[in-house]
Amino acid sequence: MANPEKTAAIAEMAAQFRASGAAVLTEYRGLTVKQLSQLRSSLRGHATYAVVKNTLTERAAAQAGVTAFDGQLTGPSAIAFVTGDPVEAAKGLRDFARTNPLLVIKAGVLEGKAMTAEEIGRLADLESRETLLARLAGAMNASLSRAVYLFAAPLSQSARVIDALRAKVEAQGTQDAATVTPADAPTEEPADAPTDATADTPTDATAESSADTPTDAPADPNQDTPQDVVDASGAGTPATVDGGDG
Repeated sequence: MANPEKTAAIAEMAAQFRASGAAVLTEYRGLTVKQLSQLRSSLRGHATYAVVKNTLTERAAAQAGVTAFDGQLTGPSAIAFVTGDPVEAAKGLRDFARTNPLLVIKAGVLEGKAMTAEEIGRLADLESRETLLARLAGAMNASLSRAVYLFAAPLSQSARVIDALRAKVEAQGTQDAATVTPADAPTEEPADAPTDATADTPTDATAESSADTPTDAPADPNQDTPQDVVDASGAGTPATVDGGDG
């Protein structure tokens, strides 16, 4: 290849490195043209799979500032320039390598960071961007649906909920008021009980017994009995006096 052609090829490959979000270096020794076509078809939409020359690739990678492929460009090489979802591209390479073990994934670069073959395999195990977006959209739709249902709920339903909450709070307050601590329980009743007993029972009983029973009982015998004795003895006393004088 003439120097101008090499220069153009290097510049073109360097531009591919810069335009790609990721790139994966593979070795395709033993694969047929048909198998390579199948691999390209499986990566379509996410990456462009191109057979490259090692020497030109080294220069192009150096020109683009890519160092992940240093020392890896040996044997028949091909690079997947990823312009779509890197996860889907990694999945396509991994799945094809499982059914076609002759494809060897050697190294990669993702947003300027070098990746080993093991790291590319872990990248392939992740969920794709479309799957994550679908899950996010589903979660957002579920949240919006719940919000719409809440806002569209009848006013009466909201009133029932508020009444139920109010009843619960009132019941809780009644229960708290009915629960009396030991320090508060004996305060009122003992104070009232002695006061009523002292004010009512002893005073009235003493007054009534003093006014009725003791006063009347001694008065009647003292007034009646001596008078009767005087009257009875008065009839016989003059006879005794008269006999003495004679």
